[in-house]
Amino acid sequence: MVSTARERARNALTEEILESARGQLATVGAAALSLRAVARDLGLASSALYRYFPSRDDLLTRLIIEGYDALGAAAEAADDPTAQPRTRWHAICAAVRAWALAHPHEYALLYGSPVPGYAAPQDTVAAAGRVGLALGRVLGDAARAGVLPPAEGRRTHLVTPAAAAGLGGEHPDLDDAVRARALLTWSSLFGLVSFELFGHFVGVLTDPDAFFTEQVGELADVLGL
Repeated sequence: MVSTARERARNALTEEILESARGQLATVGAAALSLRAVARDLGLASSALYRYFPSRDDLLTRLIIEGYDALGAAAEAADDPTAQPRTRWHAICAAVRAWALAHPHEYALLYGSPVPGYAAPQDTVAAAGRVGLALGRVLGDAARAGVLPPAEGRRTHLVTPAAAAGLGGEHPDLDDAVRARALLTWSSLFGLVSFELFGHFVGVLTDPDAFFTEQVGELADVLGL
């Protein structure tokens, strides 16, 4: 469908608004994000900006969804379904870290301190789950290929049915014990990235790249890949 000149102009201005808002994330942080400051930066009246984003929370939500989508797209692009599961795991994890290091302020919006007074709506959930789904596909494919070792000590009721569907789907080798390990490794991945990005490894590591690669391998071992 061909867009009209009005639609193209609106889309272009929306992107300018988002780019200005990303600049605010870098300079003042998400908590101080201001529609008035964005309008001033773009030479717009505040009332004009409200036609695009009625509130600061609407703008934050759009930034969050776009951030999660960009991170998810990077993870998905790094995944080669024809490769071995362990290789795929390493590639996705490396892509997550690379995106975070290249977009630190957007990553901080997603995984840093909560913004006071803001509660992310349900609209953000699908985008937020894209990295987890990418990792879950690796786990599911490994189970279907017979790569995963048998689960030891079955546990139940740890993972919701919706989460189980995303963590590899249905397979006899994917019980709650395996999915619990998947959640552990998924959260550990973001713990590693966050520690590095927020400066907690400064003065601790001699080679952050090598450390990350080694730890991602340890997480793959936890999963049995």
